[in-house]
Amino acid sequence: MDLALFTTTRVLHIATAIVLVGGTFFVRFVLMPAATANLADDVHAKLRGAIMATWKRIVHLGIALFIITGGINYYRVIAAGTHKGDPLYNALLGIKILLALVVFFIASVLVGRSAKFDGMRRDARKWLMLNLILAAVIVAISGFLKVRDVPPELKAARSQATAGSENN
Repeated sequence: MDLALFTTTRVLHIATAIVLVGGTFFVRFVLMPAATANLADDVHAKLRGAIMATWKRIVHLGIALFIITGGINYYRVIAAGTHKGDPLYNALLGIKILLALVVFFIASVLVGRSAKFDGMRRDARKWLMLNLILAAVIVAISGFLKVRDVPPELKAARSQATAGSENN
């Protein structure tokens, strides 16, 4: 049962990243330049409104899926105790989570309607690019954390602790 749950949450987490980062890339490097070059301002504004109405639902669902699946994946690592006492792992995981919160904020602002953030929406190209850079950093951290083994000194300490408890 655990294997099915953790496999499902991992697949959902990665699939969500593919959809949201891929969609952001498409909007920034394909849709925006094509619409700017080929559409009158009023038509471009109408298209932007129609796209954002749909994209907003996808972004919000994606953020919810990231939080749920990320929480379950985090719980699995903590419950297993694999990286207990591993400062590099914990620091990088913390950075990854903080960066994800920044990405969630920017994505929410860009699809939102609050007048407070109109300036960010007017400069959407810059903010989409920043989100893509942050997403690339998050993916790099995730990839490193996934393939990085537990440091030898932690393995040795655990082996000694286990051997000590078996002798008692």
